[in-house]
Order: sequence, then C-alpha cells, then structure tokens
Amino acid sequence: MKFLADMGVSQQVVAYLRGAGHSVIHLRDEKLERLSDELIVSKAIRESRIILTFDLDFGEILALTSGAVIGVILFRLNNTRSSFIVKRLESMLRDVETPLEEGAIVVVEDARYRIRRLPIGG
Repeated sequence: MKFLADMGVSQQVVAYLRGAGHSVIHLRDEKLERLSDELIVSKAIRESRIILTFDLDFGEILALTSGAVIGVILFRLNNTRSSFIVKRLESMLRDVETPLEEGAIVVVEDARYRIRRLPIGG
C-alpha cells in the first residue's frame, strides 16, 4: 500500500510500514510540514496514497471530496505510543486494505477499528 503520513504520525510508525514493504511518504520528508489539510487530501488523491492521521478535520474534508477515491486511517487512541500504533496496524492492515483502496475512513481505536465507506452519506 502507499501511505502519506501526517505530521502527528511518528517516524517509528513510518519505519515499520516501510519495513513491511509499503511505500510511505511523511510530510516532513518533503518539507511540507505546514501543508493545509485540503492540500494534503489533494496530494493523497493525486498520488493514490492513504492518509495516516490523528487529525479529526479530515472527516469533514472527505465528506466534500465528491466521489474522489481516497483512503484514510484515522487514529483515535488513548495510547499513542509508537509501539502501540504499530501493533494496531499489524492487527488490522490486511483486513482494511480493500476498503481503503476503494475509498474509506478506517477509525482505529485502542481495542477495535471501524470502517466508514466514502463518500459519507452517499
């Protein structure tokens, strides 16, 4: 899978995903630390990348993408240590690959994950 990591995602999580064979760009890699959420979504759509984020604003932005195919993994965790995030990704990535590629938000919580197909309400 191809990912675009938002600023809140640690380099340890990026390293894990790269080690697992995924293509991952962190915004910091391209000196895009101040890129707006709307431009992050545009970049992800243009490059066919799944956004990794802790930012709740992406749900609202994605509701307005009018049919663009995009996947987002939204972390809603109490435990935000990198090692825990890696464990959560290990336990669910294979199961959510198809929905993400077809356009979905996967909300990752401490003990479960939920899939919301996009467009929301469509």
